[in-house]
Amino acid sequence: MFGNLKLSVIPFHDPIIMTTCIFIIIGVFTIALLLTYFKKWGYIWNKWITSVDHKKIAIMYFILAFVMLFRGFADAIMMRLQQFLASTEYNSAGFLPEHHYNQIFTAHGVIMIFFVAMPLVIGFMNFIVPLQIGARDMAFPYLNSISFWLTCSGAILINLSLGIGEFAQTGWLAYPPLSSIQYSPGVGVDYWIWSLQISGLGTILTSVNFLVTILCMRAKGMYMFRMPVFTWTTLCSNILILVSFPVLAVTLFLLTLDRYLNFHFFTNDFGGNIMMYVNLIWIWGHPEVYILILPAFGIFSEIVATFSKKSLFGYFSLVWATVAITILSFIVWLHHFFTMGAGSNVNTFFGIMTMIIAIPTGVKIFNWLFTMYMGRIYMHSSMLWTIGFLITFTFGGMTGVLMSIPSIDFVLHNSLFLVAHFHNVIIGGVVFGCFAGFNYWFPKFFGFILNEKWGKISFWFWFIGFFIAFLPLYILGFMGMTRRLSQNIDTEFHFLLSVTIFGTLLIFFGILSQIIQIIISIYERKQNIDITGDPWNGRTLEWSIPSPPPFYNFSKSLNISCRDQFWEDKKKLNLNKKFFYEKIIMPKNTSIGIIIAFIASLFGFSAIWHIWWLFTISIIFIILYLVKFSSYDVKHYIVSKKIIKKIEKNHIKINKQVKYYNEK
Repeated sequence: MFGNLKLSVIPFHDPIIMTTCIFIIIGVFTIALLLTYFKKWGYIWNKWITSVDHKKIAIMYFILAFVMLFRGFADAIMMRLQQFLASTEYNSAGFLPEHHYNQIFTAHGVIMIFFVAMPLVIGFMNFIVPLQIGARDMAFPYLNSISFWLTCSGAILINLSLGIGEFAQTGWLAYPPLSSIQYSPGVGVDYWIWSLQISGLGTILTSVNFLVTILCMRAKGMYMFRMPVFTWTTLCSNILILVSFPVLAVTLFLLTLDRYLNFHFFTNDFGGNIMMYVNLIWIWGHPEVYILILPAFGIFSEIVATFSKKSLFGYFSLVWATVAITILSFIVWLHHFFTMGAGSNVNTFFGIMTMIIAIPTGVKIFNWLFTMYMGRIYMHSSMLWTIGFLITFTFGGMTGVLMSIPSIDFVLHNSLFLVAHFHNVIIGGVVFGCFAGFNYWFPKFFGFILNEKWGKISFWFWFIGFFIAFLPLYILGFMGMTRRLSQNIDTEFHFLLSVTIFGTLLIFFGILSQIIQIIISIYERKQNIDITGDPWNGRTLEWSIPSPPPFYNFSKSLNISCRDQFWEDKKKLNLNKKFFYEKIIMPKNTSIGIIIAFIASLFGFSAIWHIWWLFTISIIFIILYLVKFSSYDVKHYIVSKKIIKKIEKNHIKINKQVKYYNEK
């Protein structure tokens, strides 16, 4: 009845896993008891879980990302500590068995990319883009809710693997033949497949939603080249998602057929080809890097212009550089496997293209620098994150150009040099960008300002700790230390590994400082709560409405006449002008998102453990729910477009139409 699911799959023999699971269970029950004691279940359900408001969905994305950040960072600490202990003469085995370490470094990569970085950037997109383009909400609010809860479903599956069964031991991209049923007969790879497949579906639906919203829901007069840079980067990022994530879905589907039905797409026999998997996974994998970094570039563009008190230097060149990166990101994937015998001609082409993609990125760096040049720079904490990014990302970019040379990559590819480069770019670009955006837009999110002192303390811990943690990895790479080592590590690497431990500790203090920053800011909220309009002297449209924004964002259609519309309006109007909004009716909350996500979790879990009766029922319920609610968003989109066209002519008539639609 329960397929392969048995009591023996729970790792009672592993004290580390069992202790972690106990703490998680205690934490969940504590939160549940607190919600029950304060009678908040109804509030959480009605105002958040079932919400289709893009702003609340964005905040739930942030919560998911920060929860998973703690899990991913705990994995990173264990990995570094294991390597440190395994490189000494006294305890060469460390404290993690090899199979457990392999699960940890696989989970670390998957969590940080799919369930930390992706929810963070999608959260920013969700909250800011409709405000910047003058839309009341996303084009498809119900689809937005479903997309978020599908991402949560994938996160639930990957966390279930911690205490029920195991996770993959293959690395975060699960190359065959290691991920085949022959070499990974357990459920670890299946957890990997279904958590990515379900969350990836949510991401694809999100990209459709954003593309329709940006292309069709802009305010009157907001032409493409009047859009804020963050909206441009969101547009390009979602084009990348729409093109690349279906490739990932197909690749995972083919691997599923190999494992479940003994197909041979990615084998060396029966006509299969392992290299086809490597090509497909990186055709998705390299655009994924730019899916994450482009929105961060947009965040930095908004911050630099605001705190330099200048218009953004070279707006058109920045936009076209973004478009160039979007296109070029699809023709550099092969540099991830220069060492796999593609041939000199192929390697040369992809090496040159990798160097060329650095050019539009360099254009952006100079745009930001020239924006700051001769500006009245205010060193807000978000500006510190931006300057830290410029230093860190430039350094990481130079090491990337170095590795774009195939002959050099052949030496460094399997070393810690590559690990250092990747973290240099992702942490220095995406993570720093999200932290900068969080400090910058926090008043817009919640209506009060974050404590600046602790914001700057957290930045310096992160910035210094990052370089101490990852610069030694470049040296270790040159010394010949390869990736994925966990046992019997050469003792000559011990000193530099101990330095990385110290750097990781500083990053931990940085995260702790951010928690303290939020707690102190909530305590000081009464002093800062009257945040209306534009506390940062910002330029773009999202600062023209109160903080936090009302449920309906804009009560009337807007007419945009220039790129920095709010900035121009402030020159003509009193800065303290009050903005008034009429009450309008928006789409009702719905439980469809969390219901579909719950069924999707059952679907993935039953597929992992071969519980076929539950698998069949889950498919039937998902199809029924999707058919039932598929027309909701289309109707909402059509009505919204009609409202935008007619609202200035007859407000009463339009509100009656919307009310009738919601009642139906």
